[in-house]
Amino acid sequence: MSDNELSVAIVGGLHADARRAAVDQLLAEVPGSVALHHDLSTAADGTVRRTVRDRTGVTGTGETPLVNDCACCALREDLVPELERFARDGTTRLAVVELWDSVEPRAMAEVVAASGLTVTSVITAVDPALLLPYLANGDDLAERGLAAAATDQRTVADTFARQLEYAPVLAVTDSPEADDEDRALLAQLHPTARRVPLGSGHPGNPAGALAPPAAGAADAATPRSPLAEAAFAGFDAEAAAAAQHPACALLPVDADECGVATLVWQGRRPFHPERLYAALEDLTCAAARSRGRFWLADRPDTLLHWDAAGGALCVEAAGPWLASLPDAAWDLVPPLRRAAAALDWHPEHGDRCQHLVFTSPALDRDGLARLLESCLLTDAEYAGGRDAWARLPRPFDTFLEV
Repeated sequence: MSDNELSVAIVGGLHADARRAAVDQLLAEVPGSVALHHDLSTAADGTVRRTVRDRTGVTGTGETPLVNDCACCALREDLVPELERFARDGTTRLAVVELWDSVEPRAMAEVVAASGLTVTSVITAVDPALLLPYLANGDDLAERGLAAAATDQRTVADTFARQLEYAPVLAVTDSPEADDEDRALLAQLHPTARRVPLGSGHPGNPAGALAPPAAGAADAATPRSPLAEAAFAGFDAEAAAAAQHPACALLPVDADECGVATLVWQGRRPFHPERLYAALEDLTCAAARSRGRFWLADRPDTLLHWDAAGGALCVEAAGPWLASLPDAAWDLVPPLRRAAAALDWHPEHGDRCQHLVFTSPALDRDGLARLLESCLLTDAEYAGGRDAWARLPRPFDTFLEV
């Protein structure tokens, strides 16, 4: 990337105070930076309000009308032209896109990347003390005034979980209310993320030494915090999307620390659909967060996605297992998907497997494992084969709208 090419850093998260602190820190530390924020709270009036600011304050405002009664659609229509304007002026080095509370970073990162602009970072700002309250919050976004469209049916918990797990960088506040359990929960929910502290200066400077640089100061002479360095670290939207696909998602690993545990449960036999369905409430409420992929005996060719937070579960079909495809179709499958299937390959079942991950304080690992095991086919049921499995009850049709 050339020195004068615009970099775009996307900063999101439902923890609004932490998000604003991260944006303020980037503006203070990076010369030639601006922040764009679209306020979706005005959508009820038919418009989305845009604010542009730099380290000195607000430099511009504007409004854009709703598109198809969708505030996020209006944001997408307005964001790229604004970023292209900054790219053309040649004086802006970093554009920080501060997402509104419930906007998920994946959609915006993919929109910006598809436009030809360079996304150099996606950051979710987090207050560790608020992790569990948000993951346990099953309220609809609409009930909290955070819906992005009239048809928005997301909850606080599932939205926050996706914001957290998509970003390769987490900007973490030094909250006095956070304890070791909160920090352990954050580490286990997204173990591959780079966690950078908010409000800490460059290693050579005291923490919090983030006064704006003098006008005209050379970039090389400007102390940088880990957050500012992370804003230019680089980002691959296609790789990030692949890492979220249920077939090859980078799921957490087994862990047990400071009262927080992660259980990685795997199995080779299919679930009995009726027994698993009867256990859903207990399984969903057993952990603050659970996710993964699984298969049911009555639909052995379908990879199913498990996604639970806030006491609510979403089950979706995520395409076929690779073992169910003809050999010729494998050339059409992304390499990452083929590699993930190879790691899980079984001589009889191919890549079909149960791979569910549960993370929570006070997790009953043994009880949870016993409950999951009880939902698998018994020896006699398994011996019946696919013809017998196809005649099993199909309670998951209500989830999958079949």
